[in-house]
Amino acid sequence: MPWLRLLSLAVLVVLLVGCNERQVQAARARDQAGMLPYGGLNRTYLVHLPPGPPVGLVLNLHGGGGTGAGQRGLSNFDSIADANGFLVVYPDGYDKSWADGRGAAPADRKHLDDVGFLVSLVNKLRSDYNVPAGHVFATGMSNGGFMSNRLACDHAELFAAIAPVSGTLGIGVPCNPSRPVSVLDAHGTGDSVVPYNGGAVRGRGGISHSISVNSMLDRWRAVDRCQGEPSSQELPNVGDGTVVRRFDSRPCADNTEVVHYRIDKGGHTWPGGKQYLPKAVIGSTTRAFDGSEVIAEFFLSHGRD
Repeated sequence: MPWLRLLSLAVLVVLLVGCNERQVQAARARDQAGMLPYGGLNRTYLVHLPPGPPVGLVLNLHGGGGTGAGQRGLSNFDSIADANGFLVVYPDGYDKSWADGRGAAPADRKHLDDVGFLVSLVNKLRSDYNVPAGHVFATGMSNGGFMSNRLACDHAELFAAIAPVSGTLGIGVPCNPSRPVSVLDAHGTGDSVVPYNGGAVRGRGGISHSISVNSMLDRWRAVDRCQGEPSSQELPNVGDGTVVRRFDSRPCADNTEVVHYRIDKGGHTWPGGKQYLPKAVIGSTTRAFDGSEVIAEFFLSHGRD
């Protein structure tokens, strides 16, 4: 009977809609905003929880002028974290900046202890959500990339691996890690904001100076006691104007690894992410690989047991 078939179809639609709404509500319940008092300030952050118990924690840091919510959208890390079982946290820097040691950013000029804040935040979340020891990681864009390096330099005992994007270290910023740390780095040779070969970095707080990508990588290879020259492989060309070559240094001490994605003609961008400003301003975003997927896979395989 036609009316019976229509009734059955209507019931099915209602059930599917209800199921979808429950899935959306469940996903939203895994998104939490938090606040942590530190250094006389109320520091804010966003947490995204995986569907099950977390296998690790990823600290995902925004660039200068950005926010945790903005970095969440740029990197599109939530879905990838879900697929791999990561808890991911997106903190907010003071006045949209991080005190990475270069001295120019608002947070640096206020003499904030962002290393201390981020370590305290990580330790709180590790305790709250029972994150396995040895499975804490950091990544970030630009100012957040600088901060990722700084965290590993100062707290190698906590961060098993880092993945800075378009960020190195400030000239004169000390880096004497207490133990080897796995590093995945991605940087465009056409980056006009944080030059690939180092030099002046023009930000909201004025001019600072960074070391080159190769100097930073050499430092990590020395810390990790990597043997031999890096192997290299060119990724398939996708016709977006960029050419990507992966350099892999291993074996290294304690099963660590140093990987570099050199993005020829790539700009100040997140690989595979949004073209958040015109190419004339920040350069091209490569589509040869998805930075967030590659980073998650790297973290998943470089925890400490």
